[in-house]
Amino acid sequence: MKILIWASLLLFLFQPAFAAQKKPAKPSAPAKTAIKTAASARKAAFKQLDQVINDAIAAHDAPGAVVLVGHHGKVVYQKAYGMRSLEPAREPMTLNTIFDLASLTKVVATTPCVLRMLQLGQIRLNDPVSKYLPDFVQNGKQAVTIRELLTHFSGLPEDLDLKTDWSGEQAAMQMAFAEKLVTPPGSVFRYSDINFETLGFLVEEISRMPLDKYADAFVFQPLGMKETRFLPPPQWRSRIAPTEYDEHNIMLRGVVHDPTARRMGGIAGHAGLFSTAADLSKYAQALLDALHYKTKKTSKADFLNGLIVTKSTRPQQPPDATSLRGLGWDIDSAFSSNRGELFPVGSFGHTGFTGTSLWIDPYSDTYVILLTNAVHPHVGHSVVALRNEVASIVAVALNIGKDLDKTHPLLAITGYNEAMPGSRRMAYRNATVLNGIDVLEANHFDALKPASDGAPPRKIGLLTNQTGMDANGRRTVDVLNSVPGVKLAALFSPEHGAVGQLDTTQVGDTVDAATQVPVYSVYGNTDAKRRPAIEQLKQLDAVVIDIQDAGVRFWTYETTMGYFLEAAAQAGTEIIVLDRPNPITGSMVGGPISDPAYTNFTDYYTEPLRHGMTMGELALFFNGEKHLGAKLTIIPMQGWERGDWFDSTGEVWINPSPNMRSVNENTLYPGVGMVEGTNISVGRGTDTPFEILGAPWIKPQEFASYLNNRHISGVRFIPITFTPAAGSKLGGQQCGGVNMVVTDRLTLDSPELGLELASALRKLYPNDFDLAKMMPLLANQKTMDALIAGTDPRLISSWWNEAIAEFQTIRQKYLIYR
Repeated sequence: MKILIWASLLLFLFQPAFAAQKKPAKPSAPAKTAIKTAASARKAAFKQLDQVINDAIAAHDAPGAVVLVGHHGKVVYQKAYGMRSLEPAREPMTLNTIFDLASLTKVVATTPCVLRMLQLGQIRLNDPVSKYLPDFVQNGKQAVTIRELLTHFSGLPEDLDLKTDWSGEQAAMQMAFAEKLVTPPGSVFRYSDINFETLGFLVEEISRMPLDKYADAFVFQPLGMKETRFLPPPQWRSRIAPTEYDEHNIMLRGVVHDPTARRMGGIAGHAGLFSTAADLSKYAQALLDALHYKTKKTSKADFLNGLIVTKSTRPQQPPDATSLRGLGWDIDSAFSSNRGELFPVGSFGHTGFTGTSLWIDPYSDTYVILLTNAVHPHVGHSVVALRNEVASIVAVALNIGKDLDKTHPLLAITGYNEAMPGSRRMAYRNATVLNGIDVLEANHFDALKPASDGAPPRKIGLLTNQTGMDANGRRTVDVLNSVPGVKLAALFSPEHGAVGQLDTTQVGDTVDAATQVPVYSVYGNTDAKRRPAIEQLKQLDAVVIDIQDAGVRFWTYETTMGYFLEAAAQAGTEIIVLDRPNPITGSMVGGPISDPAYTNFTDYYTEPLRHGMTMGELALFFNGEKHLGAKLTIIPMQGWERGDWFDSTGEVWINPSPNMRSVNENTLYPGVGMVEGTNISVGRGTDTPFEILGAPWIKPQEFASYLNNRHISGVRFIPITFTPAAGSKLGGQQCGGVNMVVTDRLTLDSPELGLELASALRKLYPNDFDLAKMMPLLANQKTMDALIAGTDPRLISSWWNEAIAEFQTIRQKYLIYR
């Protein structure tokens, strides 16, 4: 039967869509026919609901149901099915049945109350909960924020202990405040009733009003929701859908089903609300109106404004999390069954344990309400599949595809990978990327040649090292040395020398053996040795830069390029950058933005630690933002996209420095490199630099256990011992430490990893770890102060977001690749 149902739905889905038009005074016969056909098709599609709901009732998934659908400001479908009650007496379901909403309480009562306080400026999302509820700080919860409660990333357990005998709101509050975290805040999505019980306490503390009174005054009454409340009065009882028998074998009817809420007296932030489909439709419509900045009734002026509602319905979870949660609302997680197969990612909703659900799609201006009492007369039934089918049928019936914004195609699909609900799984490309040198060759070196035939050869210099190779394995040095009309007059070598093997500041001038072109070192132990001579550049028409970056602010090749731009601007010499990939993508931007006061050779300009730009884009950025005025030409790559890791390019990996030997090491480098300046080893002098970290005073198992229990996304830690080679940092000394294994580089926030490492070292070994030496590479005083104060690393990293957003706005002007 279900195969036939879906076949008919698909037939409807591909019928021609009739665009909405203003109704003419006298519709033509074809127009009338089209309208009737569309109406008939919608009616036929909605008819499929009868079959799937009646099938679910026959399968004892629920005794009955009420469905209500709103679209473009109108209720377009509503119907009651089956029975409201089976025991102790049978009663038919009616449209005005009142349901125990269970966890819909979280988003219909508690969430809008909290959002109202946010709107009024009474709270901030990143405020610690203990700022308003001081006793919440018990057992290490001082870093838990309001945002983490709303998104279920607090680290709290699922619910209060019901094995002990307790009752009353005060007892529940004391137990919630005394709870211990299961996982660190911000690390793991764990759906927890304690989160919203605590938010209920927060509302009461700030407002000095009971939660039910506050919700009634500022949510239900302004929206005309007259049949929505906690503790429904006795006169409502006959219309209330019963749930199940309680511990005393009494059928619960008008008494909250959730046992924790029941012990709290029926009023709680996570459960306890009763309502009807009609009232929920008023709430859903109010949210849609706010999102579309419509206010149809004066009373709605007291409701939430559009900016607040928009913020609450967009992803608010930690940036490396794979379950998408808004403020209270579910967007894309393992709980999103009621989105169905066709409503887009970006719509939102919630469910309730008793069998209730609400899904809202602002893009097609639709909401779907499905209310059942599936726990009646006994727990054990499920409407998860029914929710999914109902939403999908509604989406087809309304032909929502015609309403989606075609400029945002992701809104028109249910997920990037439907086999992994709530997960973001980007497909890796297998591309063929041509670097700047290859593009230059393909274009016959036009960017280098003299402006006219007969002109003297252009004298050029080349800043490069062992990474300067073309697709055929030829050195850029050799390629440019053989170009007609061009004279390669000078080579410049950055840190590690012309062949990238020196790990010292003593890098002198040499001569390239193959071409006999002089090689001038632009690296050493003084500022002067690290800069090209302006007089030398005046002898050149252009300097070509072909060198592989690592995608991190403190990679010195970036600063060397900046110094060349400065000198070239003064010398009147052109700079030509042959672009190469950012090996750790051009799409991920993160970490602290450096303070101007800390500008040095490892921090050329104020930018995030992981900037997400190529060398060509950085050159444009430096030249533009520092107003250098250099004559600058970029030879862009072909075939590279911003989301590409190095392994997507098809290129041969060439170590850009002696200790950067793989993409894996480069992935960890933004975080591990951040702490390299302190008194620990990051594996230099071993076979796996930047994949291991340790010191003689670190206890490997203790250190690894602490880090693994932080649940840092995308990486695991294995306790090890190692001994760096003589001549390396801590050379010849046995170090205890960890081997860092990247498990998911898409969710690994590598700059935040650096904070986690520093925080762990300071916490576990305060008398040994020299945190202050981290400052030159960290280059952000607020972050250092927070580490010294013992602030949770996840909270610190959240402080970077505003500055990063501002940086990305500026960065956008200089991006070359999509």
